[in-house]
Amino acid sequence: MTQNSSTGVKIGRLAAETGVHLETIRYYQRLGLMRTPQRPHGAVRRYGEDAASRLRFIKRAQALGFSLDEVKRLLDLASGMHCAQTRTLAERKLRLVQSKISDLLGIEQALNKLIRACNAGTRGRGCPIIENLSGTRRKQHQQFGL
Repeated sequence: MTQNSSTGVKIGRLAAETGVHLETIRYYQRLGLMRTPQRPHGAVRRYGEDAASRLRFIKRAQALGFSLDEVKRLLDLASGMHCAQTRTLAERKLRLVQSKISDLLGIEQALNKLIRACNAGTRGRGCPIIENLSGTRRKQHQQFGL
């Protein structure tokens, strides 16, 4: 972020330079993820480099799947003295991601079976995908384990 270190930048510039909408920055402030800078009498709030770094941290953590509550916890642990707790939080997130991947692979297999059933279907006899989703399977479709 380009700035005069003694003055900082306004929220609009902070938003533009970090790619985070200014209303999102205000939301993060309400949640306690971001500090709201003091407003000098008769002036606007100015944000320092630490605000940009914090926003980038939040966005990277979200990109890895951490919720805002988890991001807040990570920020609380960011002093570097809590590596074991941080690792535990990351391990929990990894297990959740692995579980979601497993679920998605199951969905992929089910969709492939539905598509194969549709390809093997007979014209004019209904759609195997629609029938399966509505619970009206025919014997012909049961061969696909749907």
